[in-house]
Amino acid sequence: MITVGGRHPVLANYRVGFTSSGKVLALELTVYLDGGCNGSISARVRDFFLAMVCYCYTIPNIKVKAHICKTHTASNQAMRAFGRVQSLFIAETWISHVAMATGISQEKVREINMFQDGDRTYKDEPVDSVNLWRCWNELTSSSQFYTRRAEIDNYNSEHRWEKRGLAITPLMFFIGMPRPVNQAGALLHVYTDGSVLLTHGGTEMGQGLHTKMIQVASRALGIPPERIHQSETSTNLVPNAVRTGGSYNSDIYGMAVMYACHIISERLNPYREANPKGTWTDWVQAAYVDRVSLSATGFYRIPDEDPPTTEFLKANYFSYGAACSEVVVDALTGKHQVLRTDILMDVGTSLNPAIDIGQIEGAFMQGYGLFTLEEVKYSPEGNLYMRGPRSYRVPGVGDIPKEFNVSLLKGSRNKKAVYSSKGIGEPPLVLAVSVFLAVKDAIYSARADNGVYGNFILDSPATPERVRMACMDKFIDHSSVSRDKTNAH
Repeated sequence: MITVGGRHPVLANYRVGFTSSGKVLALELTVYLDGGCNGSISARVRDFFLAMVCYCYTIPNIKVKAHICKTHTASNQAMRAFGRVQSLFIAETWISHVAMATGISQEKVREINMFQDGDRTYKDEPVDSVNLWRCWNELTSSSQFYTRRAEIDNYNSEHRWEKRGLAITPLMFFIGMPRPVNQAGALLHVYTDGSVLLTHGGTEMGQGLHTKMIQVASRALGIPPERIHQSETSTNLVPNAVRTGGSYNSDIYGMAVMYACHIISERLNPYREANPKGTWTDWVQAAYVDRVSLSATGFYRIPDEDPPTTEFLKANYFSYGAACSEVVVDALTGKHQVLRTDILMDVGTSLNPAIDIGQIEGAFMQGYGLFTLEEVKYSPEGNLYMRGPRSYRVPGVGDIPKEFNVSLLKGSRNKKAVYSSKGIGEPPLVLAVSVFLAVKDAIYSARADNGVYGNFILDSPATPERVRMACMDKFIDHSSVSRDKTNAH
C-alpha cells in the first residue's frame, strides 16, 4: 500500500443552471485529479472521466475542465471503473444539490433530467432510453420505494438519535475502448477424439471469462461444454493480446471465439450433411481422414464509427441499471448499517446469469467500500498512514446488506456483443452510490432535528467520523467544524 497508488482522488467545483421545476439547463465543472508523483495512467483516467461527465442526464449546455495534478504521493493507478466512478459520483452530487435547492424530491429531479427517447449524449452517442427507464420504473415498483419513503419519514419523526435513509439511483455506464485495444484473437484446436482446446487472449482473474468463453464455443459448435478445454492464456498461442479490463472482454473475446468456431463448423458441414445421424466425433474423424484442417483462429475488432470522428473515446454501447438502498444511521457515533439493497441490471441476454449476478454483488460491495469505508490519509510529507487492515478498512461479511435483492432486466438485447450479451464487470460498482446518498438522506433528517437545513458537503468516503460531524447536534462545537459553503467535493 505504501508503494502502489490507488484510485485518483478528485476535487470538483461545479456551477449548475436550472429552472424552479428542477430542469438542468447548464453545467460548468472544473475537476482536479490527483495523479501522484507521475501520470502513468492519469490521462486515460481523465478521458474516461470526461466520457461520462453527464452520466444519464440531459444537459443542453456544458463546460468542463479537467486538470491532472502532480503530488508527492505514490502514482495513482487504474482501478475498476476508473474515471467513470468519480464522474458519476460527482453527477449524483450536483443533481442532489439541485433537488435541495428547488425543494423537489431527489428521485423526481432525476426523472426530470434523465435521457428521453431520441436524446443523445454531448458526444453525439445514441442512448437506449427505453432500457434506462425500464430499469428505473421496474426497480421503483419492485423495491416499493414510495411506500418505504413514507415509512422512513414516519420512523425518523419518532426517533431522535437513530435515523434511516433511502435513496434510489439510475445507471448508464460507458462500455468501450479506443483503438488499438478494441481487438481480440482466439485459437481453436479440434482433436480426433472430439475434444476441443480453446485459447484466447483474455486473462481469467475470477470474473468468469474462461467459463463464458467455453459456453460461447459450446453454443457455436453445438457440443457439450464438457468436451471443451480452456488452455492457459499465453502470448505464444494468441499474440498481441490487449489488456483485460473495461468490462468489454467477454464482448471481444467472445466474438473472436465464435468466429473461430464458425470456421470449424463450416469445414465440418459437408460431413454433417453426408452423415446427418452421425455424432460430433464421427464428423471430426471424417474430416481428419479427408485431411481437412481442424484448427482455426478467430479475430474480432469493434467496428469503427461510420463516419469516423476525431473524438478519442466513444461508447460502443451503454449498460443500464438502477439501485435502491436503505440504511440506518446512529447519529451519536456516525456508524451505519445497510438494511436493504435492490438492484436491477441490464446485462442484455446473459451468457451466464449466475456469474453476472455474482459480479453485480461483488462490484456493488467493492463500491460500498469506496464510498463509505476506505479512507486514505497521508502525512504532510506524503507518507501513507493507512498501511494495513488495522487502519484501512475494507468491506466484510457484516457490511453486506441484510436484505440483498439482485435481478436482471428481462427481454433486453444488444446487437453489438456476442449473443446479445453486455459487459458486467464494472457498471454495478457505481450503484453503491445509492448507499452513500441514503446515508446522506439520514443525515438530512438528523440535521433537521437540530434546526439545520439545506445542502451540505459530505466527502466520500462517508466514514463514521464524517457522518457524526455532519449531524451537527448540540454535542458538536459548530465553530470547529464549520466549512465555507462552497461546492467543492
